[in-house]
Amino acid sequence: MYQFYFEKLEVWQNSRKLVKEIYLIISHFPENEKFGITNQIRRASTSISANIAEGFSRQSTKEKSRFLNIAFGSTMEVINFLILSKDLDFITSESYDQLRERAEFITNQINSLHKSISK
Repeated sequence: MYQFYFEKLEVWQNSRKLVKEIYLIISHFPENEKFGITNQIRRASTSISANIAEGFSRQSTKEKSRFLNIAFGSTMEVINFLILSKDLDFITSESYDQLRERAEFITNQINSLHKSISK
């Protein structure tokens, strides 16, 4: 089977892992949050890998850069929802620290990738 370029990117692979971890954690959120934070953090986390994939299907550096910026913004959204989830005691401090660290690492990878394509 053919492997697309984006699938080889470590940042894309890490963002997939983050999605999986978030889905596992939010499965324990209160039922009344199904359409609140649960839905928002799910959408934001899946948006990271989706925008990296879409960006690397584009031909121009400008378009790639735009999609990486969107992926970065989605990662910031995830961090925001993690903070709120911790504040509301939906996740433990340990889970928060682990997910926050992974998200911060992804932002660093996105920034590095953005710099490398902009050269």
